Amino acid sequence: MNLEFFIAKRLITGAEHKISISATIIKIAIVAIAVSIIMMLMAIATGVGLKHKIREKLTAFNGHIQIQNYDNNNSDISVAPVSLHQEFYPEFKSISGISHIQAVATKGGVIRTEETFEGTIAKGVGTDYDWSLLEEYIVEGRLPDYASKLNDEVLLSKLMANRLKLKVGDSFFTFFPKEDDLKTPNQRKFTIVGLYDSRFEEFDGTFFFTDIRHIQRMNKWSEDEIGNFEVFLDNFDDIDEKSKEIYGHTVSSLDAQNIKTKYYDTFEWMSLFDFNIAMIIGIMIIVGGINMITALLVLILERTQMIGVLKAMGASDLMVRKVFLYNATYLIGIGLFWGNLIGLGLLLLQQKFKWFKFPNPEQYYIDYIPVHIDITSIVLLNLGVLLLCFLMLLIPSLIISKISPVKAIKFE
Repeated sequence: MNLEFFIAKRLITGAEHKISISATIIKIAIVAIAVSIIMMLMAIATGVGLKHKIREKLTAFNGHIQIQNYDNNNSDISVAPVSLHQEFYPEFKSISGISHIQAVATKGGVIRTEETFEGTIAKGVGTDYDWSLLEEYIVEGRLPDYASKLNDEVLLSKLMANRLKLKVGDSFFTFFPKEDDLKTPNQRKFTIVGLYDSRFEEFDGTFFFTDIRHIQRMNKWSEDEIGNFEVFLDNFDDIDEKSKEIYGHTVSSLDAQNIKTKYYDTFEWMSLFDFNIAMIIGIMIIVGGINMITALLVLILERTQMIGVLKAMGASDLMVRKVFLYNATYLIGIGLFWGNLIGLGLLLLQQKFKWFKFPNPEQYYIDYIPVHIDITSIVLLNLGVLLLCFLMLLIPSLIISKISPVKAIKFE
């Protein structure tokens, strides 16, 4: 066995260690490390979790990338139709990493009831539409069925339903203006079969889902003309690269825009989460490191006579330093163990039961504090904390080289 490690182990397991002067300070240092790792785990898991949840909502309503006609001028309303007959539809075989592509169309209108009215955008979808991303936001009723003949079923947001004083099973009229404002607008009667609540007011207060064939008929489009395509990727991190690839693989009349560009302000706001996480990690490492430095200095002071005896017997400064660094690393390990145990336990409970809520969910687009647990990030965080704390302890351990064996033996 390594001699330095053997001595360090005897210091840790010895009965006199538990009743020594430094015992309380060591416990405080361990608690500081544990609390620091808990705070860092929570900052990473909740910060990343919130980013992922907001990204999921943006993707559910838009896809990762939209392919549309240049004439649409980045409008939320389909202006110029796009032909369904494209090389990339229904499968984008020329580019990897694409999970799904669907055709949609949108049209602006006004919902009118006996008591009030609301401006809205009808989002027309067809049989290729992937409802799986929206299912978790359904709070009442069911999803509409557009697999067979044209029908009047729609999915409305809970927010708009409350404003219009409507509920599942109710019907309402929607008026869609024509290109010629002097002409009588198109009128459609829809029946609510389900309500969704994404907590994203920009969507909830604007969109309802209907059969795409309604929009095609009102716009006098053929069955193979749609507003735009929504493309879904396997990995969100590839969105910039895939946007360029898709743009290069489409005809010159089509444009490809991703949600990072479309919702630039939202993603800029989310980028602040990374800065906040980095700040918390930095502060917690400093707090934990300072506590460990204090504990190490107290250990050295308490074991001054032992240091003198070891040096008198021929031990080098490096050997004695290793003894105390092994000791300190062990204490850091204990702090990391309890910190991870408590921190991950709390995060798993929050992930399952969603106990902690946002006081102002409208600002964060979600009711509860979301959690994303990534094992790789946790391992790297622990290794980073261990390494940085160890490096911080190298400086105070240099004090050992200043201790004289003769004076140390006489030290009381």
